[in-house]
Amino acid sequence: MSTSASLVVGADGSTTKAGLSSGVSSAADRSVFLARRRQFDLILIGGNTARTEPYTATPIPLVVLSRTDIEAIADNPKAQQWNLSPSQAIARAHNEFGPRILIEGGPSLMRELLEAELIDDFFLTITEVQGGENPIDWRAILNHFTSVEKSEVDGTLFFHAHN
Repeated sequence: MSTSASLVVGADGSTTKAGLSSGVSSAADRSVFLARRRQFDLILIGGNTARTEPYTATPIPLVVLSRTDIEAIADNPKAQQWNLSPSQAIARAHNEFGPRILIEGGPSLMRELLEAELIDDFFLTITEVQGGENPIDWRAILNHFTSVEKSEVDGTLFFHAHN
């Protein structure tokens, strides 16, 4: 089984700009992000991500973790909503969808899964964008892993961290 997570941040650690993760993205990030998604059995996000990001269409099934109904995903026929803890959701996702789960949630979901040691691979993208909102310490995230590989495409940094 493999649970991976993907997160894009700006150079200042901001996770959104104008309220969206696409505000801190770059063309290189978008290309890698869209290709990566197709390698997994399921995308898992949190309720806040579902409320603010466009998840009306996904190439693979989508599960949203939320205690309240998310109307934004009603148009996505591949989406369903679970009222479970992140650790319960990971276990259920592996059982129902397969071994390759991709987490695309925001910083709070990522922190919870990292602290519970439920993420095997972490894909972090750092773009040149600055001045966004919701900053995180991306170096602290990478410290959760024993191996970190780095590459660069058109000024965008890509990190692949794993244990």
